[in-house]
Amino acid sequence: MDELVLETVPLTGSPWPTIDPFLFCVHHDDTYPSGNGRFGPDASLTGRELGADFAGVDGWRMYHGTEVPGFPQHPHRGFETVTYVRRGVIDHSDSLGAAARFGAGDTQWLTAGRGIVHSEMFPLLADDEPNPLELFQIWVNLPAASKLTDPHFSMLWARDVPVVTARDAAGHAVTVTVVAGALGNHVPPSPPPDSWASRADADVAIWHLDLEGGASWVAPAARGGDSSVRVLYVYEGEATIGDTTVAAPTAVVVRAGADAPITAGSEGARVLLLQGRPIGEPVAQYGPFVMNDQDEIARAFADYRETAFGGWPWAQDDPVHGAATRGRFARHADGSEDSLVDEPVS
Repeated sequence: MDELVLETVPLTGSPWPTIDPFLFCVHHDDTYPSGNGRFGPDASLTGRELGADFAGVDGWRMYHGTEVPGFPQHPHRGFETVTYVRRGVIDHSDSLGAAARFGAGDTQWLTAGRGIVHSEMFPLLADDEPNPLELFQIWVNLPAASKLTDPHFSMLWARDVPVVTARDAAGHAVTVTVVAGALGNHVPPSPPPDSWASRADADVAIWHLDLEGGASWVAPAARGGDSSVRVLYVYEGEATIGDTTVAAPTAVVVRAGADAPITAGSEGARVLLLQGRPIGEPVAQYGPFVMNDQDEIARAFADYRETAFGGWPWAQDDPVHGAATRGRFARHADGSEDSLVDEPVS
């Protein structure tokens, strides 16, 4: 019997199943065609359920967008969204007046707190070539004491996120992108200040593993030992974890307090690792609101109806931040701005 692997779960749909402190995890991988000059696809949209297009026709989705793919304005309260972009571009806008364009390995970490409205659009910037987009969005719960904190987002720019390449005895490479949670002396940028992940004892880690064919690597035991939970999402290829071999797409729940040996199959493997100490509080969720009980959910809806969480300062529900020449940037609610004008958009 494998003493490392506690459970394997086939990933039969979207979102993927998660364990406290995580609420939600989805992998978007869309092979968008060239753009039409208006940031939408240069392709017919006939037959798509515009406003709720999740079918994946021709390998891509419009999601809730009708011209530009993505998610026009929508509210959140009581948790955090972590959006890690591997390819493509996201344009963020929110009810605080903040905005960002990010991609190419960047991560946005948004604390919704007491309430925020935001949009996440996927503008197709290239009109002369395809516009592939691949991202993970992960929802991390907030403890009761932080659910009504002020909204805040942090940009974890790719240039600041550790990417660690190791080689096994046979010379096969494993590349680990350390979005959250230190890997040895490789420390990523800090999450927002009120995040569960900002607490050292929460032991939150988000690592992306890219293993060449036949490569072996050992994920070190969690600092929190078996008081933490750890899930390895094998979403591409085949991998042996401990003594258990699984083919994608499969989630593998392992003991967090033990080293986890991982060996890729002959075609390689890609794995997302989520780890953290459970918050251990009741969870009441209705759509975009996550609180501790139903009375708090009702209060969230009432507050949203009364205040719109600050209103929507944008001229449209699905803002896009200009052509590719705009570059990657983040304008925060306090007016400060990060600009990556010398770095590629995607």
